[in-house]
Amino acid sequence: MAKVFLILASEIILLLSTLSSSGLIQCSGEEEDHGFVRTLDPKLLGLSAKKEKLSHFQVYWHDIVSGRNATSVRVVQPTNLAATGFGIISMIDDPLTEGPKLSSKMVGKAQGFYALSSQEEVGLLMSMNFAFTQGKYNGSTITILGRNTVFSKVREMPVIGGSGLFRFARGYVQARTHTYNQKTGDAIIQYTCYVLHY
Repeated sequence: MAKVFLILASEIILLLSTLSSSGLIQCSGEEEDHGFVRTLDPKLLGLSAKKEKLSHFQVYWHDIVSGRNATSVRVVQPTNLAATGFGIISMIDDPLTEGPKLSSKMVGKAQGFYALSSQEEVGLLMSMNFAFTQGKYNGSTITILGRNTVFSKVREMPVIGGSGLFRFARGYVQARTHTYNQKTGDAIIQYTCYVLHY
């Protein structure tokens, strides 16, 4: 009887070893099973063979608040308007171009919103996706979420994610005002982006 048990135990160990090495069973001694979360082997997403890349690019963001074809629309106007505009929220669908002129080649759109979130200075909370439309990046996005003090020479905001060719993206962008029209409120901002991705 003991001999039969040892044979069965060794066959079970051999079976579990085979399943584990084939990726059908994945175990980790440090992870707990929480029912809705499990640890995955990065190989399942093809990540172990890929090296992380650092991409650097520059685009121009055109925030047009004037005229019939505005790309930035105010959706919240506070009743008690402060000098800094605190409380204003605008939705954007701003063109991203290769050069500073709106007639430059369009490479995508900045879609999301910005909110004036400071009572002491003109400071924005930026939440937007750069949705690219050109070449191999067509359909890929990076997501930017951060603080933008618009009168600072250089503003830095984090890249918190991405999709398509920018899956698992992280990094940062630097924003510099190229032009700002005080009469219309229209602005052209240069965005220099540094993005780590697979």
